[in-house]
Amino acid sequence: MVSIARRNLFHDKTRLAITLVGIMFAVVLMTAQIGAYLGFVSNASQIIDHSPADIWITSKNAVNFDSAKPFSENKIDKVREINGVLWVEKLAQTWGLMKLRSGATESVQIIGFNPETGIGGPWKMKEGDIKDVKVGNSIIVDESSLRRLNVKPGDKVEIFDKQTKVVGISQGVKSFTTYPIAFTSYKAAKNYSRIMRDDQTTFVLVKLRPGVNVKSVVEKLRETMSGVDVYTKEDFSEKTRRYWRVQTGIGIGIGVTVLLGFIVGTVIVGQTIYSSTMEHLREFGTLKAIGATNIDIYKIIFQQALINACIGYGLGFGFTLITRSLYERLGVVLVLTPQLIVAMFFITVFMCFLSSFISIQKAARVDPVIVFRA
Repeated sequence: MVSIARRNLFHDKTRLAITLVGIMFAVVLMTAQIGAYLGFVSNASQIIDHSPADIWITSKNAVNFDSAKPFSENKIDKVREINGVLWVEKLAQTWGLMKLRSGATESVQIIGFNPETGIGGPWKMKEGDIKDVKVGNSIIVDESSLRRLNVKPGDKVEIFDKQTKVVGISQGVKSFTTYPIAFTSYKAAKNYSRIMRDDQTTFVLVKLRPGVNVKSVVEKLRETMSGVDVYTKEDFSEKTRRYWRVQTGIGIGIGVTVLLGFIVGTVIVGQTIYSSTMEHLREFGTLKAIGATNIDIYKIIFQQALINACIGYGLGFGFTLITRSLYERLGVVLVLTPQLIVAMFFITVFMCFLSSFISIQKAARVDPVIVFRA
């Protein structure tokens, strides 16, 4: 039965090519959309995820990392009173308007960190050192922003009319909001900010000693501190990602696109398999006449669907890998996890099996008598 399925499938190479192109299109569309979505979501919480802190303290009702508001630095004193605290760091997050050498302006997200410890700063440097931001108004920008900002180490730009020097280039810090990220010292970030007072901060990061229960410390801080929200690192990261997934509608938009890709693939495969089934209807009648059961007919059609799925998936996934670098040049990161790769294979198989349903019903109802008709 397998050989019959293979012969039917490869007999009309034009039809096979159309089927495989349809499957490949669906696989590329679904994989690229989901991969880009995973990349976007991971970028939204990247600074949280790369920090060594166990606990993040933010302003009250902050919905994500990017929208946190300043609060009093005096909260740090209460944190240091908790048993089990190893260290406490402040992190400033604000927004600035950068004037480029061309005369154009660009909004930038400014992250102020302690350059002595590096906590909250860039985790990988391509050029320069994170401690270089200790001197005056100086920033580190990511390599993903170089083309947009048209700067290099040593160049000077203006942020809110303050002369600022680019002292380093980081790697892997791609902004979810598409605005370039500029790292600087905590003190300089507060000078750039137009909403943060000298006695305020945006985040307080807390690291606990080994063996200390994080959740119990979080609960204790929530009981003793007012006007702020306290999260574990994992909870704040998830809250930030969930905001962009749900409240902005990005997740729904991606879901609709993936569904459309699935439907298009199903329709194309279904049409070609149905056409092939109708063309070989007399052959199916012959098989029934010599004793084949409906199960045998099902096996033939399902084998065709499985072969289509495997070849189409391989071509689609290969094309996705080839175009991955093109996406990255456009600033879009495709995150292709092992779970996604496996899931996409089974989705492709399901799509092809589903598209075979009508053909199976038609072949199962064929009357063996059709063989003896003129």
